[in-house]
Amino acid sequence: MVEVKFYDTVNDELLKFAVIISQSNGKWVFCKHKERDTYEVPGGHREDGEDILETAKRELYEETGAITFDITPICIYSVTAPDNFDGMETFGKLFFSDIHTFEKELHSEIEKIAIMDELPINWTYPEIQPKLLEEARKRGFCPKKDEIKWLFFDVGSTLVDESKVYEDRMKRIADLSGLTYEQIYKYAMSFYKENKKGDLEVARQLGVKLPKWESQYERLYTDTKDCLKKLSRIYKIGVIANQSLGTSERLENLGVRKYIDLIIASAEEGVSKPDRRIFEIALERSCCKPENAVMIGDRIDNDIVPAKQLGMKTIWVKQGLGSLWNITDESEKADMEINNLSDVLKYL
Repeated sequence: MVEVKFYDTVNDELLKFAVIISQSNGKWVFCKHKERDTYEVPGGHREDGEDILETAKRELYEETGAITFDITPICIYSVTAPDNFDGMETFGKLFFSDIHTFEKELHSEIEKIAIMDELPINWTYPEIQPKLLEEARKRGFCPKKDEIKWLFFDVGSTLVDESKVYEDRMKRIADLSGLTYEQIYKYAMSFYKENKKGDLEVARQLGVKLPKWESQYERLYTDTKDCLKKLSRIYKIGVIANQSLGTSERLENLGVRKYIDLIIASAEEGVSKPDRRIFEIALERSCCKPENAVMIGDRIDNDIVPAKQLGMKTIWVKQGLGSLWNITDESEKADMEINNLSDVLKYL
């Protein structure tokens, strides 16, 4: 009997293999060995003195001809089998790769690569590799397309870059208080790192009125439009955001409204995040069950926690000031953390 286990960490010297679950343009990438009629996930042995990440990159190139790609570690796996290393538990590292370009000719024992819409039936290692894929999915990588139907996005610091607005606001607080911008910025950052609204706290502490939000300084992040365009071909796209009246028009002016199927904004609904009711409204109008929806946002308190409470999947985009949030409880942990919207395309 083959036993497969998973770990977050083990001693590096125990890692003997790298296996790379791979996709390209949303399709699976598998290898077919010259002497087999089955398909396998790319991977292989670690060479002496080789870093395990370099093993993964080398094996991916040798077995698929991948030239340009993104690669992300998932976890550690182990295999124990009677006919494998005398029944000893052996360890490897599991990776996920999104392949962008391939070399035209393969230079290994691999006969061909197969790019598939669906997973193969005839696996080379049927007792091992399907379990690796299942674990990757549990950890938020390459979910089944029919499991996720709706992607809901926050707006500020998720789709829209608000850094210039905050900069303007802090400069005006500095003018009102007689302090320098640098002093106000440092003061505000200290509050953000305490999971507080830094600009609001600074204004309150200094006894000045919080300056008006100057939305004319808002800009799309450079990858927002491309990300929404690609995702809208696969999923329904929604917005759940604390926004003033006219959210639809603003998104139209920014050139992304055409990719969005549903907008739920606090001003129109009369309820704001983190109140769970605004998420319930979005799920009801989209006719979507929580388990078939993903909430993508920059705020742990406003986006991640209430969405998790309802059973939605969650992705924390660590952009803007929300990236300074210090996670203090398991309830605050998103299913996945990414650094920008483009990273969403690697996993969804």
